[in-house]
Amino acid sequence: MRVIDFQENVEITKRRLADLPDRVVDGDPHHETQMRFKNDDGTMLAGTWTSTPGKWIAFADRDEFCVLLTGHVKLIGDDGVEQEFRAGDSFLIPNGFRGFWHVLETTTKHFVIRDYSAG
Repeated sequence: MRVIDFQENVEITKRRLADLPDRVVDGDPHHETQMRFKNDDGTMLAGTWTSTPGKWIAFADRDEFCVLLTGHVKLIGDDGVEQEFRAGDSFLIPNGFRGFWHVLETTTKHFVIRDYSAG
């Protein structure tokens, strides 16, 4: 076992979020994910993600820690609470959060996810 170097072993995937039509609320966001780590059962993930502007229903059944490298986002809970984050900010989206991601400016983040739906 060794420390994961974020400059090595990158698996890049690109997708147009509109390919998941039940999720997109506004815009035509495009995502690029650079997967840096995935454990054997797929429950722990880490990498770098970039999204163009748009708004979509947040993915559930996970804890996600994020550090924004660039951009501006808003997370909007189903309860109406809005929180904005910009480059340099970090935050944790806890398992059970229900609401929306709204990318206001193209955003890049590092992330670590504990996925409860995998495994």
